Amino acid sequence: MVEDLRLDSLEGVGPVTTRKLSDAGVHNVMDLIVRGPVEIAEITGMEKDTAEKIVNKARQHLVEGGLIAKDFVSASEIYKHRQSIGKITTGTNCLDTLFDGGVETQALTEVYGEFGCGKTQFAHTMSVMVQKPKDEGGLEGSVLYIDTENTFRPERIVSIAQVHGMDPEKVLDNIIVARAYNSAHQTLILEEAGPIIEENNVKLIVADSAVGLFRSEYLGRGTLSNRQQKLNHFVHLLSRIAETYNCAAIATNQVMASPDVFFGDPTRPIGGNVVAHTSTYRIYFKKSGKKRIARMVDSPHHPEEEVIFALGEAGVIDPEEAEKKTKKTTKKTTKKTSNSEDKVEDTKAEISLDLTDTESTIETLADESEPLEE
Repeated sequence: MVEDLRLDSLEGVGPVTTRKLSDAGVHNVMDLIVRGPVEIAEITGMEKDTAEKIVNKARQHLVEGGLIAKDFVSASEIYKHRQSIGKITTGTNCLDTLFDGGVETQALTEVYGEFGCGKTQFAHTMSVMVQKPKDEGGLEGSVLYIDTENTFRPERIVSIAQVHGMDPEKVLDNIIVARAYNSAHQTLILEEAGPIIEENNVKLIVADSAVGLFRSEYLGRGTLSNRQQKLNHFVHLLSRIAETYNCAAIATNQVMASPDVFFGDPTRPIGGNVVAHTSTYRIYFKKSGKKRIARMVDSPHHPEEEVIFALGEAGVIDPEEAEKKTKKTTKKTTKKTSNSEDKVEDTKAEISLDLTDTESTIETLADESEPLEE
């Protein structure tokens, strides 16, 4: 399979073209499909017509190998193919119901919400669940975690893995973390991810957060157009990688408050229509006291509905589990309080006994003493 994906396996691609593509970060046939003819022409300097021919040959090569779908297929074939698409369980009944079984491969799932609503905890949980066996809802694959806000915590991965009965060391070894320091570096990481995905059997790509660096670098309306173009390139690249390499992609997104909304929720995701149109599934997380609400905002086939979940040692959990833990904690506290009250009552009793004994002793001494003579 590896030899079939080499660049020189394509007809008409010689050593010079192969070297030129490799220097530009295109390492195999899959990368040609992901990057597209326009980008190939830009990064290599070759003519656009030549780039289109090479990409078309790459597409035909992958179609013949059965790695991507044919140009024209019946709806029944697509339906059969979708029945075999992998899904990663969230570990909760509520979110699995919302996702209709779990997070899909070959799709981009966007999760947006305000700070503290559970986006990063959801990403950490999915990074563990994807490594589970297939009969337990996982895909037995590794994770590529693009951390743009320095929020990845291996300690959290360890606690989630321990709750699910998994070896924390193995789980950590299967997570490849790429720390992005600016938006250009973030895009470069994704462009160079092809060989890493193949070599490490990556089944989940997490971008946390996908828009944060673009938002911080491109300030003001004058840079809005340039920012949207760069962001458009990143999210489309992420979506194409997920589809081409048959893996799931999760992108967390920040929000802003829309001042022109007088009724309803003024919270709006960052990125505008560029991110909205590219995401296959769009989920909105929001706080509700100690619990969280997840709403399916946009999906090609899921109904628009809301579910309630909570956060705990196992990452995202069902609200019933959180209530059970709260009841256990309350019982322990009640027992401790009752024991303390019993100890206080015993102490009071001892003190009263001591006072009684002291009074009786004083009375005895008073009776036994003789009156003084005048």
